Amino acid sequence: MLPLFAKSPPTAAGPLNVHVRNDSMTLRVAKAPQAYLAGTINDAAVAQVRQLLDAGKLMPGSDVYLDSSAGDIAAGMELGKLFRTSRFNTHLGTWHTGNSPALPATCLDACAYAYLGGVYRWSPSGSDRIGLHDNLQANRATDPSSQAADTDSYVESMGVRPADFAQVAGLVVNGVAWWNTEKLVATQVANNGRLPLEASYQKAPGAPPSLLLSQMVHGRQNQVTLQCSPGQVTLTARYVVGSERTELLAARAMYAYFQVGDQAWQQHQGDRPHADGDALVFSRQMPFTQLTPVLQAMSLGIWFEITGSPIRVGFWVAPAQVQKLTQPFLSDCQAMQPGYIPPKPSDSQSLQTKPSFWKRMVDKLRN
Repeated sequence: MLPLFAKSPPTAAGPLNVHVRNDSMTLRVAKAPQAYLAGTINDAAVAQVRQLLDAGKLMPGSDVYLDSSAGDIAAGMELGKLFRTSRFNTHLGTWHTGNSPALPATCLDACAYAYLGGVYRWSPSGSDRIGLHDNLQANRATDPSSQAADTDSYVESMGVRPADFAQVAGLVVNGVAWWNTEKLVATQVANNGRLPLEASYQKAPGAPPSLLLSQMVHGRQNQVTLQCSPGQVTLTARYVVGSERTELLAARAMYAYFQVGDQAWQQHQGDRPHADGDALVFSRQMPFTQLTPVLQAMSLGIWFEITGSPIRVGFWVAPAQVQKLTQPFLSDCQAMQPGYIPPKPSDSQSLQTKPSFWKRMVDKLRN
């Protein structure tokens, strides 16, 4: 497919202009076509993008670069929904050729809501900026049209908690609350290629409790499995590196270890990792007493030291983000430990289970 060029130079406030870069070099390096959208986001813009998708000129899974400072919120949300169903990934950026430097991109109001539609949402870099006019923020909206749009429902449907979305605003300059890059990542408004951590625990009769933590990172599903037994927990990590690299890295990987926060655990102990399909895999055992700190950790690192490389490779997850989902596993694991004593019911529970005076009198009369 030849690049699609707009008829006029893109501007952040003019009609929507679309450029597509899908040459062999882009596909080889970026792994996906790149689409640059600049101009006003309104109903016509949404229809234009939908027509380009239907015609095959925009491909599902593309990286979309946004530069828009004008439009309406409802159209921005509609465009974001279209991005999500098309599995687009969103960035900020402006179209440029090899002979011209890239100019800073601005993503404002409707554009900010469209940005949320990306499966992967990359935080702004350099001089690129994203934000909302101060009166359009979730907790300060005064425009009836913005109140009529169900922004909270949209934000939540994009996998972002409305309470977190309301916290990303930084400094207000000339009536615009520009988003703070650090807050974007901390609240998952921008995920920089990392989908939210998932936790799965299902009890099976006769099988030891087992918890699976999994996270999609740059299109690859990394996993940590925790299996409980009396006195200890076995952690097994699966780091997807691709079938073409697995055997090479496995042959050169000298050590593999877990790291809770800043504390490396059994850094130079245990078996070397081995190749399993497209992933490096290793297991370690830890005392049950260390399970709670692991499940409460904001950073559980899984690292591999490679011979001849000055840097380690691996990934990290944040179990604390899914602590409510891991609590049943912790409780069942605790129940199978030697010497476990079930907790006594609290006084309030005892009062609730004890029959009331009037119920005892009625039962006595019936008898």
